[in-house]
Parts: sequence; structure tokens; C-alpha cells
Amino acid sequence: AVVSTQSTGGRGNNLHEVQLVDGTKTLCSMPPKFRKSVWIKRGHYLVVESIKEGRKVSCEMVYMLYPDQIRQLKKDGDWPEKFSEFTDYREPPAEVDSEGDRESGGEDSETDSLEENVNQRDRPVVYLSDSSSEEDDD
Repeated sequence: AVVSTQSTGGRGNNLHEVQLVDGTKTLCSMPPKFRKSVWIKRGHYLVVESIKEGRKVSCEMVYMLYPDQIRQLKKDGDWPEKFSEFTDYREPPAEVDSEGDRESGGEDSETDSLEENVNQRDRPVVYLSDSSSEEDDD
């Protein structure tokens, strides 16, 4: 059976803990075709297929749902009620104006949808000067 799940965290060796629609948690394996192209974070939604092998690992990832796909599923009425608290992890939260209406977080949705790369730390830029040649001229 193919079901929607929410990732609750990585467990190593290409295993992720996921929460099923009924609230139970299980381990999900990531097939080799996804291992270098898809990065799953806590809170991302996955479509998984149940597998019979193993006791702890009971499902395998079929694909990851993106915010646009989730919005479409909600619009069609196919999104599980359990996951109704979905917020778009790509967009900043909507601001409320003085009249109580929600406004979009930014005008340019393409640049707002980019996530910050948390794998890179701010590193100071060091410029090396060629001081050794200046000292040799004395």
C-alpha cells in the first residue's frame, strides 16, 4: 500500500523515521536512486510503500512531496487530516496586516522559495599578499 508520511528525523544508513497517518512511527529505507539527489529533513512529507522484509524497517520511500504538490492534494481534498498543520517550509510565514488579512511574505516567490544552505558556515575571506617579494628587494 502507498501512503503519505511525515519524516521525524534521519537515523543513519539511509534510514528515516517516519510518522504514518495513524500516528505510528516506523523506519523507512531510502532506495539508492534517491541517495545522492534527495535530502530529507525533519518535517518533510514522503510517499512510501510498505515492504515485507525486516521487522524494524516496514516501508520504502517512493518519492518526496514538494509544497506545490501538497497544496494541490489539499485543494483536491486528498490530503490526510492528520497532516493538516502543513506549512510551506520554503516560504516565510504570512504576515497579518491591521485588518486581520494574511499577506504573502514577499513579492518575488521564486527567490523567496530558496532555502539557506545550512551546510556552509560563514568563513572569513583571507587575502594573501605577496609580501615575500617585497622583502627580498631590500
